[in-house]
Amino acid sequence: MGRLWKEIRHTPILWLLVLAPLVLVVHVAWPDAHTLLFLLSVLAIVPLATLLSHATEAVAAKTGDTVGSLLNATLGNLTELIIALAALRLGQYTLVKASLAGAIVSNTLFMLGASFLLGGLKFHVQDYNQASARLQTSLLFLAAIALIVPSAMAGADSVAAAPDFMRQLSLGLAILLILSYGLGLFFSLKTHREIFSSAEHAASDGEDVWPLNVALATLAGVTVMVALVSEIFVESVQQAAETLGMTPAFVGFIVVALVGAAAEMASAFSGARKNRLDLSVGIALGSAAQIALFVAPVLVLISYVIGPTPMDLQFWPGAVIMVLVATMTAFIVTNSGRATWFVGVLMLMVYLIFAMTLYLLPPKLT
Repeated sequence: MGRLWKEIRHTPILWLLVLAPLVLVVHVAWPDAHTLLFLLSVLAIVPLATLLSHATEAVAAKTGDTVGSLLNATLGNLTELIIALAALRLGQYTLVKASLAGAIVSNTLFMLGASFLLGGLKFHVQDYNQASARLQTSLLFLAAIALIVPSAMAGADSVAAAPDFMRQLSLGLAILLILSYGLGLFFSLKTHREIFSSAEHAASDGEDVWPLNVALATLAGVTVMVALVSEIFVESVQQAAETLGMTPAFVGFIVVALVGAAAEMASAFSGARKNRLDLSVGIALGSAAQIALFVAPVLVLISYVIGPTPMDLQFWPGAVIMVLVATMTAFIVTNSGRATWFVGVLMLMVYLIFAMTLYLLPPKLT
């Protein structure tokens, strides 16, 4: 634990960890202070995400970037899952779908683009495993197809006459996506893992890697705190957004998605600055693929248990188009296996176009 306290003392951003228990206290004392709780929870997630990134990097140093990026994406997506479950219980399917689509787009464009930019500002050209990126973008393309089909069929007269069709189709698609994700993991981690291995990373001079037991204990503790703070964030975000003049589409697609991905972003950005772009690409694209092929389908299944009605996979057309464009953009820019800072700028510009559109002219959600 001495290493952990040393890390906190010497990293100013980690001093904000005091906000995590403060959020819990304010939530108990002033549960109706939604705007204050929203701002505090956002600020509290930042140091928690930073600490989570340090712990994940230590695990990745022991297990390799492939497993480390998968672990980071899984733990990081816990925030999105908690946010979605809280909204699911309340029947806020618009917020659930907006946050899921926003998480896919923000991880694919914002997180990956910012990683390319931050790494490119320090290193002239960075290389990463092209095969791993191609696998993740292929999985994302499969998920995009699964989102396009329900939206395309929604306008058909036969579908309108058979309301159960969409629910049955979504259930079948959810099972197929989960199966595809599991097979993808088996392919990349078991049968063909030599194709997806990243370059060995040795700790540089002055880089103090945490022991594995400290890293795992930190991961467990921080994950619990992120879950608690995220629950408060969900309860306050809607009313706080109205007070701050943000639309529901912008909140779900941009704000919730970025806050939920804070943990993965901290690790991805740190990895890029250390010339470990395999870790950054694995986190960004792996997290997006996990949300599209695992988190979203699981929420469809869970909605049968905790939701007022079963949730389907019919997203509004604008969200489907953005997911498809983000997937194709990632597919094109990762084709070479090399990255520079300007490639990151281009990806960020695509994301900013989406964000500006949602802020100024939000789509009509159903």
